[in-house]
Amino acid sequence: MAQQNISIGSVTSWQPENSSAQFNCANGKFSIQFCTDAIVRLRYTRNEFASDFSYAVIAEPQSVTLNWKEEKNLITATSSALQIIINKKTGAISFFNLEEKLLNTQDKNFAVSWIGEQVSLYNKLQDGERFIGLGEKTGNLDRRGSAYEHWNTDYFGYPTNADPLYCSTPFYIGVHADVQYGIFLDNTHRSIFNFGASNHRFASISADAGEMNYYFIGGKNVSEIIENYSHLTGKMQLPPKWSLGFQQCRYSYYPDSEVLRIAKTFREKKIPCDVIYLDIHYMDKYKCFTFDEERFAEPEKMLSELKQMGFNTTVILDPGVAEEKNYSVYDTGKERDVFVKYPDGENYTCNVWPGKSCLPDFTKEDARAWWKEQMKFYTDKGVRGFWNDMNEPASWGQRTPDLIEFDFDGRKTSHREARNVYGMQMARATYEGAQAQLKNERPFMLTRAGFSGIQRYAAVWTGDNVANDEHMLLGVRLLNSLGLAGVPFAGVDVGGFCGTTTPALFARWISIAAFSPFFRVHKMINAQSSEPWSYGEEVEDISRNYISLRYRLMPYLYSLFYKASLNGTPVVRTLALDYVHDANVYAAEFQNQFLLGDSILVCPVASNEKLVKIYLPEGEWFDLYNNKKYSAGVHVVDSPLERLPVFVKAGAIIPMQSLVQSLQEKPDDVLELHVYNGESSFNFYEDDGASYDFEKGKFSQRKISVQQNKIALSEKSGDFSSPFKRMKIYLHGFEELNEAEVNGKKIAVEKSSYRFLNPISNFDPFFLGKDSIGSCEVFVTG
Repeated sequence: MAQQNISIGSVTSWQPENSSAQFNCANGKFSIQFCTDAIVRLRYTRNEFASDFSYAVIAEPQSVTLNWKEEKNLITATSSALQIIINKKTGAISFFNLEEKLLNTQDKNFAVSWIGEQVSLYNKLQDGERFIGLGEKTGNLDRRGSAYEHWNTDYFGYPTNADPLYCSTPFYIGVHADVQYGIFLDNTHRSIFNFGASNHRFASISADAGEMNYYFIGGKNVSEIIENYSHLTGKMQLPPKWSLGFQQCRYSYYPDSEVLRIAKTFREKKIPCDVIYLDIHYMDKYKCFTFDEERFAEPEKMLSELKQMGFNTTVILDPGVAEEKNYSVYDTGKERDVFVKYPDGENYTCNVWPGKSCLPDFTKEDARAWWKEQMKFYTDKGVRGFWNDMNEPASWGQRTPDLIEFDFDGRKTSHREARNVYGMQMARATYEGAQAQLKNERPFMLTRAGFSGIQRYAAVWTGDNVANDEHMLLGVRLLNSLGLAGVPFAGVDVGGFCGTTTPALFARWISIAAFSPFFRVHKMINAQSSEPWSYGEEVEDISRNYISLRYRLMPYLYSLFYKASLNGTPVVRTLALDYVHDANVYAAEFQNQFLLGDSILVCPVASNEKLVKIYLPEGEWFDLYNNKKYSAGVHVVDSPLERLPVFVKAGAIIPMQSLVQSLQEKPDDVLELHVYNGESSFNFYEDDGASYDFEKGKFSQRKISVQQNKIALSEKSGDFSSPFKRMKIYLHGFEELNEAEVNGKKIAVEKSSYRFLNPISNFDPFFLGKDSIGSCEVFVTG
């Protein structure tokens, strides 16, 4: 008999209990639990509920005061933020805010349904509804009319419409009329999110098996919804400051003399850089926790030399463990019984870089503990950065058998349920292992694969991209979307991993990526060199300019990372975050624009575009380079290769520092404060950038506020002694201002000029004239 759709059906009985209730229905049962006033968990099953377990959700439900009411065919539950209404006849649920505006409603007849093992949620499409988020997904900012699969996949040289990719974060935000809401599916089986593709009736979520276990998330705006989602799945750990610097990678730099040559060239050319990577060729026959004794005869010595030059080193670390006797990692792993198995108890093996290999079961506590011990091999040598690759898990053939078994922390399951969390659990094991070995020193973690909650352990990069303009602009949307999915620390392979990079493409790409959270150049084997000096003098100058600007912006950037660690706020944000109901931000020609923080607006353009149409949302904006003021709306601006269109919002407060070549190098003691005419505030945060002492109060934080020509600095909180002892304030857009008031003291304003970028030649027409701005100085106390 053919399988048919079976809907949850009518409510036959229900029982409320404090912040939750359980409902028995004609064809199954469901439960509703308010985790907070604005977060509701819904679980559906046809049988009995499974044991309650999640790798993604770490928040415990709070006690929420609810008003339950039953009348006729409706059951209503109201919190201080949401109202939900259950239709007893159909089992369908509708969600409202307290202004009684409809946020989301299940399809009146299908609601939650099953076809065999597959379970689906059907939500009615609202008029004009848009969908944003889902993390690492190609396509447009607005997902309406498209469908996406969550199944972590190794996809070398993926096309710009590829799906799925490496990382799964099944969380999206729906937008219609003047409201917004979020939905997160906590089910790690393969799932499909369909936002009206091939139908006009519903947006659906389907999982191959397991419960329909999802969270409905409310919020007054998109930022609050992301904050609520981050409350559930966790926030990013504050990374070491050096990991925010420029990073150079190649598949692969070897031998050790080549690694040192690359590092020395950065210093000789005065191009700031903080990290050099070692890809798979540093290992002995690609075996993890080894160094090739010929290529890297004295790894400790090399790592020490790099450290003395101001470089940290990040090593690649894949999951495949060579099945080789007398290889200690394999021998101890076999002895400790840490590898993934077939149902008959035999270790599962596949071919990856070392050849025939076993996979550690990172869903097993004992395996994570064993991996933690192995990490000492690297940390003792001075490695502080760790790069998990191939952790989808990938293998030659790309067809992992579904019957292999994973421990799933005591709840054994198959590859069907474990695959999407495998990479996340490897990143967890690597991060926790490095953290344990390094004690009070923050490690850096990078991963290719992950699931919701990956932000707790690692930064994410978007895998094996391609050297073309389309991929460059796609990368911007991927990072913006990862930010919407609670992953603030993310980046792309700048310049493109695969294919030939033209000088113009590299110059444009590096200028865009200088404003991204994770900033790394990476190129594959048997391809051109892709260091900033590899593309000629002009591109080298452009690269130096934008990399240097990033380093000078570090006080601003590090403060953004601190904020992200507190509440999940994206470091780079699509304009849809702050201007979600502005239709222009979804237009094809403007959807790649993004904000760094809430003040710096970056307009990515293709490498061959010298004149470009941009959109500035509500408010007034200043050209970063010449202070020209723009009103909201569409504008056509110049975009020569050496000058990416960048604008600053009126009222912005941007702290900057002197240029350093490495973030291990101390800047001078003058903090530059760039203030743009308007009203706003900024929380300026500092700590030592390396340890966890900030958790014990060793930080410094000030709120800086601007109102008209009055600037106020709050008293410093925290016990960290700032390296900045003086402050020079630059006033942008203040017409004919002769004095400013700083903490009640009137200070004379001098006329001066300021350059965020250096001219790339003596004939650079943009810099022939000097634009005057106001500046004043002040001493910072405390």
